[in-house]
Amino acid sequence: MHELLSTKGMAAYYGAATLARLGAEMVVFTIVLLVLERTDSPGLAGLTGAAYALPAIATGPLLGAWLDRTHHRRAAIALNQVLVAAVMLGLLAVTGHGPHWITPALAAVAGTTLPLVSGGFTSMLPSLVPQPLLAGANSLEAASFGAATIAGPAAAATIAAAVSVEAAGAVIVVTAITSILVISRLPALPPAVAPKDRQPLLASVLGGLSHLARSPRLRASTLTSTAVMGATGFLLITLPLHMQSLGASRAAAGYLWTALEIGSVTTAVLLGRWQSRWRPELVVIAAVAAYGLAMASWTLAGSLVVLLVLALATGLVEGPMLPAMFAARQQYSPLELQGRVSTTAASLRVGTAAIGQAAGGVLVPVVGTHAALLLVAAGLIAASGLGLLSRSHPAAVASS
Repeated sequence: MHELLSTKGMAAYYGAATLARLGAEMVVFTIVLLVLERTDSPGLAGLTGAAYALPAIATGPLLGAWLDRTHHRRAAIALNQVLVAAVMLGLLAVTGHGPHWITPALAAVAGTTLPLVSGGFTSMLPSLVPQPLLAGANSLEAASFGAATIAGPAAAATIAAAVSVEAAGAVIVVTAITSILVISRLPALPPAVAPKDRQPLLASVLGGLSHLARSPRLRASTLTSTAVMGATGFLLITLPLHMQSLGASRAAAGYLWTALEIGSVTTAVLLGRWQSRWRPELVVIAAVAAYGLAMASWTLAGSLVVLLVLALATGLVEGPMLPAMFAARQQYSPLELQGRVSTTAASLRVGTAAIGQAAGGVLVPVVGTHAALLLVAAGLIAASGLGLLSRSHPAAVASS
């Protein structure tokens, strides 16, 4: 780890990536709280969360193709943070004080560049880090995501409960501005695709999509981890509403996400060096299956304390998924496709989370939160089965 962090640009990379992801995680949780507090509408909360994430389905492949050919990766990632700060100020001004459609419309503006926070950063790793250090880099990358997911909802929940949800929004603005300053310290990287090898933009986009679809092992990892995000989006609506059945405030859901991610980061970091013994797509599939089985126990919790313990244990079994997902992208994709593969896969994950969040806003009030938790658990187990089927399908093997 010392050698990795001593590599040129890596300290700035993890600082910038973690700050940007912290803000993104706070946004996801804060907009739900903001809409629920000001409108008391789970449907609008789900729609706003979906609007924040859904544009990524269209923009992710385009942004990835651009990243593979541009000298301006730092400017692209900084643009996302500018949009986050501006949109959050807009949401604080209009949510509950104007027509409801404005709130999801503003959220959608910030969502257009969302794949840059995850896939955009991650696609830089093979260019920044020597091959022998990539496994350690992936573990720290998972820790970056985990640290943001730990601190983001917890910070939003604490600030919203202790001060106000508006104060949580203001902290997001400050975090975005700070991240821009750190992003400016990232090294400039040459394009992954040389000018002489560049295709037209649309052909480049289709090349990335084709590679994801035609590589069975990469496809298995991508489909499984993407389906997980649908369950996560559903859970974003479920948990704040479930808190009321435990006698806690809606904001306390942030602490559950924190407990889940503490467990996840623990195993992601401690088991990172051993994960290379198994094929990464198999680690993804196994971790997601274990995640679903552990999630089923959440309905048995009769208090917030018990649920926090179960969330921590669930995170421990889910933790290996994220570094294995990064490893699958790196092992099964050439360097010139890293940007497209990373942002396209990220956009699919974000978009699926949006669909899950919108579905949660409609279904959770109807079926109840206990049934919703079981639906999430079943969805996670189904996601692992989907990965196994896509990996072993005869047509998939033939296409490889």
